[in-house]
Amino acid sequence: MKDLTPIVKQLDVIIEDRTVPRNIRAAVEEAKKEITEKSDDSWDIRLSSAISTLDEIINDPNMPMYTRTQIWNIVSMLEAVKRDL
Repeated sequence: MKDLTPIVKQLDVIIEDRTVPRNIRAAVEEAKKEITEKSDDSWDIRLSSAISTLDEIINDPNMPMYTRTQIWNIVSMLEAVKRDL
């Protein structure tokens, strides 16, 4: 399993950014929870769930452009981890 630390750090940056709308931070926090908390689900399911959560908010019109770029980057990293499983 690839180290998820860089992904979690990027998620934390968005969660702590007060210029990002609350609903977007909440969704990012949910995605972080999917990949960090203990679960009976397989890694494949957990990663897919995190990717899906982020995909749902990617087109939010209130999202700052730099945050959208950060989320695209995180989704790419999660997909790479999923591919390597």
